[in-house]
Amino acid sequence: MTIDATDRRIIAATQSGLPLAPAPYAEVAGWLGLDEAEVIARLAAMQASGVIRRIALAPNHYALGMVANGMSVWDVDDAQAMDLGAQVGALSFVSHCYLRPRARPAWPYNLFAMIHGSSRAEVETLRAQIAALLGDACRANDILYSTRILKKTGMRLTDREG
Repeated sequence: MTIDATDRRIIAATQSGLPLAPAPYAEVAGWLGLDEAEVIARLAAMQASGVIRRIALAPNHYALGMVANGMSVWDVDDAQAMDLGAQVGALSFVSHCYLRPRARPAWPYNLFAMIHGSSRAEVETLRAQIAALLGDACRANDILYSTRILKKTGMRLTDREG
């Protein structure tokens, strides 16, 4: 699906979140000079086609006390990586999970999973759960802890994109 100028305007108007209002889609429609039903229908069509993944709440995990954040990295057997990655990604404490190419010899890891916890000890306990799930398919692992937030937003449309 390709998006038109109206879809692009709807995305730009909502990419930082919906307004906190009793009728958020009506408010967005008012900003754009559209009908509320059209905004809802267009968002649904973009979601159905995969242009947008979801419309969801994005809690601030720091404000919720989840101040220990680690990107766990795993050297998983390639033949099992897709299936095991899906299982890791389904864990409630994993917010992001990716398969990526290795950069040998320095970086043997192909599975990445972001873990959030209230302390590093909690994150290490959760990491051990992932290790148990991966079992013998995992040859090595490590974790990179966040020390500072430099940017915390999703992708944003700009005028350069067409």
